Amino acid sequence: MKNTLKFGAIAAAAALTLSACGGAGATKDAGAEKPATDVKACMVSDEGGFDDKSFNQSGFEGLKRAEAELGVEIKYTESHSAADYDPNIEALLSDNCDIIVGVGFLMADIIKEKAAANPDVKFAIVDFNYEEKPENLKPLVFKTSEASYLAGYVAAGMTETGKIGTFVGLNIPTTAIFADGFEDGMKKYNEEHSADVKLVGWDKEKQDGIATGDFSDVSKGQTFSKQMIEQGVDVIMPVAGPVGAGAIAAAKEANNGTKVIWVDADGYNTQPDGKDLILTSVVKEIGNSVFDAIKSLVDDQFTGEAYVGTLKNGGVSLAPFHDFDAKVPAEVKEGVKALQEKIISGEIKVESKNQP
Repeated sequence: MKNTLKFGAIAAAAALTLSACGGAGATKDAGAEKPATDVKACMVSDEGGFDDKSFNQSGFEGLKRAEAELGVEIKYTESHSAADYDPNIEALLSDNCDIIVGVGFLMADIIKEKAAANPDVKFAIVDFNYEEKPENLKPLVFKTSEASYLAGYVAAGMTETGKIGTFVGLNIPTTAIFADGFEDGMKKYNEEHSADVKLVGWDKEKQDGIATGDFSDVSKGQTFSKQMIEQGVDVIMPVAGPVGAGAIAAAKEANNGTKVIWVDADGYNTQPDGKDLILTSVVKEIGNSVFDAIKSLVDDQFTGEAYVGTLKNGGVSLAPFHDFDAKVPAEVKEGVKALQEKIISGEIKVESKNQP
């Protein structure tokens, strides 16, 4: 599948670049039985990096799973700013990658450009869909509003102050969709229980709210969360990648029972220092979508048709309550179960202008 002609200078330069940015995959275990394939699967992170405990990490886990289960060779580069995207992708192209996965909405334009310029290479992009795109580019997108609807319902059922909150890193469709569902889930709880829980930090109608301005400055997440707590918010859902760790820090500092709802990955597993504060998480199965995209290439069945993760197909979910399981009222658990069934059946349609 790959072009086997490698020019020494280009290969050496690419190897140096990859080593600096992220390096190659781990050496395969001796004696491990893996399918024979010549596919090289590659990935470039967004600015949060592969240890963001969020969507980059989830995507990377899908890449590593493909290495372990499919026997593909992997390469990966880590970005620290938007300026890194172009050179990182070029390094992967020079290293004869068969598929390059870009993790993150902010890479949408550069991934589309590279896909158009390299029709013999397959590309995938996490968290962005296109009106028009090359056939060799596969979007991996998620209706996270469905799972965050459930989270909003739970938050409204667990608040003791009558105020819940959310903030985003950047106000872009892939963060706003979380906040939209969160607000609607809260409203559903209010409707069912004649309650008057208020949301701080987001207004779905105006599509505006609190944004830290990036996905890297944890201190901003802590500052905004502290301000919310001072306003009486006692359940916070940060939609900001690693910046969300600031919400955990603020909740710890307040030490008043404030709870955090994580996003993208199950925060109980990825945030060990704050797992006792994680009420639940709105999970995007990014790793599974990445694995499936790579597997489709291994199976010679790759298409540019978008993957859309939903509650119905398991692409999004609400994580377990873990340490809070005994504290979540039975009526809230039953309400969540009933709502999930109605969303899956289509009886309830969770609407968001940011829906993929």
